[in-house]
Amino acid sequence: MKVIAAVDIMGGSVVRLVKGDPANKTVYSSDPVETAKKWEAEGADMLHIVDLDAAFASGSSNFELVASIATAVKIPVQVAGGIRTIEKAEEMLAKASRVVIGTMAYSEPETVKRLAKKNPGRVVVSIDQIDGKVMVKGWKESTGITVADAISRFSEMSIDEFLLTSIERDGTLEGPDVRILAEAAKSARIIASGGIASLEDIVKVRSAGCSSVILGKAMYDGRVSIEKVKALA
Repeated sequence: MKVIAAVDIMGGSVVRLVKGDPANKTVYSSDPVETAKKWEAEGADMLHIVDLDAAFASGSSNFELVASIATAVKIPVQVAGGIRTIEKAEEMLAKASRVVIGTMAYSEPETVKRLAKKNPGRVVVSIDQIDGKVMVKGWKESTGITVADAISRFSEMSIDEFLLTSIERDGTLEGPDVRILAEAAKSARIIASGGIASLEDIVKVRSAGCSSVILGKAMYDGRVSIEKVKALA
């Protein structure tokens, strides 16, 4: 199981939100590039860079910072947040190893299908769920689509890995939604995100059959270390 370190950027700083709420955030660093290099040095297999300003359609983005991180580290970088046009996706793919597509996947599935075929293995579809239903547009709107339906639909479009986030647990340290992760992992490669708080949670995610795990708040708060997580993963 790969260990992926999250670097969420808002207003040029590294932050963590609780349940995706921009009003409930903790700022951890004013230097995202140095933060990224720190997690690389500690052994992360990959970085998960989220441009929260772009995700919330605030009119600003952190593209230059994302590009700087991709240049500064040697490990793969996947980028998420506000990638809602094929032009934006291709701009990101010119800098990063992979892009994570959320809203656009559900509003323009054929566009994502073309993008995935053109860039095999470099497009991940995000499944951000509450009560088993997929949310989009910065986790604000429900698509009415179930997790299982999303996996089935996009697996037919050359998508071979999904980022499954439990919104209600993200940034809460309440533990992962093991039931939904395990069910999803039966039919696809799943990157687990949301609620990780301890090494016991890592074991649960591994046992659920996930291909990767994203470390966020628990890592920033010192509850888990990349070294110890990798020993279990």
